[in-house]
Amino acid sequence: MRGKWDWFGSENSIKDIENDIKPMPAPSAPDKEEIKSLKKVVLEHGKVVNAYRKRKEQPHPLMPITENGQATQTFQFQAYGTKMEVRLQTGEKYKLNSAAENDVADMWMYLSSKGFNNLLHDCLQLREEHNLCDWAYLNILKALSQQYYGENTNEAVVMQTYLFNQSGYKTRIGRSKTNKLYMMVASPNTIYEKPYFKIKEEVFYPLDYQESGLYVFTHEYPGEKELSLSLEKVPIFDVATSDAHTLKSKAADSLCIDLKFNSNLMDFYFSYPQSHIHNDEMTKWTIYASTPLSESVKKQLYPILKSKIEGKTDVEAANLLIGFVQTAFEYQLDEVVWGKDHPFFPEETLFYPFSDCEDRAALFSNLIRDLLGLNTVLLYYPGHLAMAVKFNEQVEGKTFLIDNGEYTYCEPTCSSYVPVGWCPPNLTSVKPVIIKY
Repeated sequence: MRGKWDWFGSENSIKDIENDIKPMPAPSAPDKEEIKSLKKVVLEHGKVVNAYRKRKEQPHPLMPITENGQATQTFQFQAYGTKMEVRLQTGEKYKLNSAAENDVADMWMYLSSKGFNNLLHDCLQLREEHNLCDWAYLNILKALSQQYYGENTNEAVVMQTYLFNQSGYKTRIGRSKTNKLYMMVASPNTIYEKPYFKIKEEVFYPLDYQESGLYVFTHEYPGEKELSLSLEKVPIFDVATSDAHTLKSKAADSLCIDLKFNSNLMDFYFSYPQSHIHNDEMTKWTIYASTPLSESVKKQLYPILKSKIEGKTDVEAANLLIGFVQTAFEYQLDEVVWGKDHPFFPEETLFYPFSDCEDRAALFSNLIRDLLGLNTVLLYYPGHLAMAVKFNEQVEGKTFLIDNGEYTYCEPTCSSYVPVGWCPPNLTSVKPVIIKY
């Protein structure tokens, strides 16, 4: 760190192409005669995107962290409404003399002493105990560092960068011409609406960045790994129970369900950045469709749904579930509610009063996989997202042949109930992109 840091200009942020595509209105339901006359028809599809990748373990320190047996003070902080505690001295704190190379290196060496082993150990324990994905862990460390050193302080930036780096993540630190320090993280995800730096052909995203360039310390660390924006587990936060949300299905087999949510988890989901992976914009929705509902919501919702589908065939059960998703929520375009495209995690679709096609496709996919154990794919049409289910029985309606398997079109977004197999007439001649995940 004591050598001269190199100057890099930042690249402009990547736009979400969906904001430039006119969304398709919610399809209007057909009359009953059209539904009765559904016949199997195989439709053509476009390219198949395989967004599935074998999940890797989260990064770990290159060497195990040896705890310091000496007595130490504890520091309490909050993140996403959750009280957390780490072993950290709360007395006199290290202060940077400046943001220059030598001074940052001195603080880094200070944090590298054995006295901070317990802090790093406790941070990694928090990651495990709270099911923190990489994005959640990054922001937990931000909350810790800022509540210890103060918001917008260079010391907090160095502390967060050090803890994330020593936890095994690929980070860099940069300094602006106004001597403000910034943490930078590498990610395989293309994150929307965030400026980025290309350093040795790798992409780094600076946090809380409002500059045109930085002097960057570009040293590589052994074993460092990129931040992933995948979300295989639901984070565990302290519970701040919301008011009950009543969901009423208007389909024939009507459902009325009261659900309560953890507002802290909803805040976390709202903070999640939109991105795609593998340089393929079609993978944008897979993170939402593959993220499970929390155990709390499952315990409230699934017993009711299971009681309704008990004894039914998979197709009958799917029709009940799709009727719930189609009619229990009010349809509204993201650009009207949020001012831009804003996909929901499945739990958010249940939480918010408004939703659109991508939100319902993600929720319905979750319900089909969890309650029926069937495979699903997403179907991308310009301005619209639907999905398809691989049933193990004969189904009438529109289908696709994918990898020698038959997938039935499902339209979770409709003005009223329509069964699986029905496809809006304006889409039957359009070849959708198939997104496997």
